[in-house]
Amino acid sequence: MNTGIRMVTRSRSRAPRIAAEGCGEELTPREAAAEGRKSRQPVKRPRKTQKLHVAYEVSNGEKGEDAEPLKVPIWEPQNWQQQLANIRIMRSKKDAPVDQLGAEHCYDAGAPAKVQRYQVLLSLMLSSQTKDQVTAGAMQRLRARGLTVESILQTDDDMLGRLIYPVGFWRNKVKFIKQTTAILQQRYEGDIPATVAELVALPGVGPKMAHLAMAVAWGTTSGVAVDTHVHRITNRLRWTKKVTKSPEETRTALEEWLPRELWSEINGLLVGFGQQICLPVHPQCQTCLNQALCPAAQDR
Repeated sequence: MNTGIRMVTRSRSRAPRIAAEGCGEELTPREAAAEGRKSRQPVKRPRKTQKLHVAYEVSNGEKGEDAEPLKVPIWEPQNWQQQLANIRIMRSKKDAPVDQLGAEHCYDAGAPAKVQRYQVLLSLMLSSQTKDQVTAGAMQRLRARGLTVESILQTDDDMLGRLIYPVGFWRNKVKFIKQTTAILQQRYEGDIPATVAELVALPGVGPKMAHLAMAVAWGTTSGVAVDTHVHRITNRLRWTKKVTKSPEETRTALEEWLPRELWSEINGLLVGFGQQICLPVHPQCQTCLNQALCPAAQDR
């Protein structure tokens, strides 16, 4: 009987598979060895990430819990504090016309508070394009006749014109004074408004007058009062980021950087400085303590 030898071979596909730990998948011995070599390699731990705080501007309608507002450096003029200190020294005597004849000196201190405020407003209306000496003279003549809302409304235009002449644009000011006084009687019970918005709405009252009225009549600092002197001097000192073309543009530029506690001081300080040293024509640069610090002086 012939006996045959049967060779039994096992294909690779049927090689025993080793279950991978934690996966439900079996591995061949070769794959298991490879996995073992991998497991002996040092484990790389993930680096600890640092948390960065980034400041950014939040667009309209967006709000973020961790958002920090972007702080933009505030522009300020070079050497302005030293320039201001020098002007204070030059103005220490308080002997300029504005120091004796300004709006805060033209009203009757013995009159009722409401009348005082009215007289302050009228003196400011008269002062536009007019020297302080001329304004003070007109106010003295008006007060001699009893300067109240009622007395002005009872004074005819011709007489009022003769009393305030020769203030600048006196004919227009007669009209504005009459119109404004009538409004004060009708809407404010003879008093003056207590806001800048209401003051500038009155005929013949501009922003500078309104801010000065708030300061002198109401004791409130509402803004920098800028007239031709303040406008001229701050541009010469380069206290504005760019050259400004009007007093109101100058006021806006100054209020962007000038500390609020200085707003009430600037008008009287610079007006007197402009009357005595920093003149409109032929400024006295040779006697000015800011000669070496003033850009305009260096350009001369």
